[in-house]
Amino acid sequence: MAAFACLLERLLWPARKEEEVKEEKEDEEEEGCRALEGPRSLLNAPRCAQRPHGGAAASSGLRFGASAAQGWRTHMEDAHCAWLALPGLPPGWAFFAVLDGHGGARAALFGARHLLGHVLEELGPAPGEPEGVCGALRRAFLRADARLRSLWPRGEPGGSTAVALLLSPRFLYLAHCGDSRAVLSRAGAVAFSTEDHRPLRPRERERIHDAGGTISRRRLEGSLAVSRALGDFAYKEAPGRPPEQQLVSAEPEVTALERRAEDEFMLLASDGVWDAMSGAALAGLVASRLSLGLAPELVCAQLLDTCLCKGSLDNMTCILVCFPGAPTPCEKAIRKERALDAALGRRVAELCSSAQEPPSLNTVFRALASEDIPDLPPGGGLYCKAAVIADAYSQLCQASGERWEKGQNGPGKATGTHSGSALDLEA
Repeated sequence: MAAFACLLERLLWPARKEEEVKEEKEDEEEEGCRALEGPRSLLNAPRCAQRPHGGAAASSGLRFGASAAQGWRTHMEDAHCAWLALPGLPPGWAFFAVLDGHGGARAALFGARHLLGHVLEELGPAPGEPEGVCGALRRAFLRADARLRSLWPRGEPGGSTAVALLLSPRFLYLAHCGDSRAVLSRAGAVAFSTEDHRPLRPRERERIHDAGGTISRRRLEGSLAVSRALGDFAYKEAPGRPPEQQLVSAEPEVTALERRAEDEFMLLASDGVWDAMSGAALAGLVASRLSLGLAPELVCAQLLDTCLCKGSLDNMTCILVCFPGAPTPCEKAIRKERALDAALGRRVAELCSSAQEPPSLNTVFRALASEDIPDLPPGGGLYCKAAVIADAYSQLCQASGERWEKGQNGPGKATGTHSGSALDLEA
């Protein structure tokens, strides 16, 4: 694991620090932004530790996996929840949600713990589909926000975006506010994706202006990057206007999709994931990992590792919900992946043996990135194989008796556990 973390650190450290300085300079020019979002400083090394988990409902053929990583941020502000069965409802109903806090984790944690309760209250024992369920989800988000407000310390900033998936035997219901997203893969292609709530979206801009607000530098009041969220109560004070017509609204955008046999999987994730990869790239990577027989939770962990390698700065959380039509293990794909891992191991050995002095892991990775390597994972490319490269490199170091020194491989080391195959190596 240390090898993988050091690779991340050396690959990304200079660019990350430059971007951090740029972000802080921009924030200082925007009144209120620093107070809302807090310090944006990054850690000296990313916290890669993950605790992947998952489950399955045999009666419905539903499987899910979830994982989260703090990454480069100084605090973890994401939260999530997953329920394969819902009390009071027949078999086949399930609920999943990812929440991404800003200005602290309080709003995200509240949503993860209490949003489902409000959804169940609004649904009742016999919800009408699909219109009744869509209305219940809208009311549930607004009621959860009202409850959060009653508990919120007066004058304190902070809020959370959210994306939730409610499953019934007949429909997929997506409810989201802010920039946490969901994407549906159906018959090998992206069939649906949510759209972020940004202040410049026409409907959002109209509501903000009608409530007396302004938009500066694509941010609400020059400060908030999203226009819908739980919390953010300083932006919900416009007199005489209902909650759904405030500067920031907790009313979710709700979509009902009729389930089909071709449905493969739904991916829910916080914006730290989408910062690094597009919906199409993520769908391709997930499908390729499922074809290798990886459990959904291990797919999530590998996805987050890939996003870290591709440069995501933010906290990251994802939930992968697999339907009965999800890709199944493919022997041809498994053989190709094994051949790729073996070829990468051999190439790492060649690069190390041909150098006059032992190259750093960073140098090895960059050399590989400059080469045309066939059969890399779709969407993730070489970044998806960073753990394999780090594993091969660390084994070579151990076999040759070389030890990494801090001066050669980075300003520090990071430790943790995740789903990659990198071996632990003292830094």
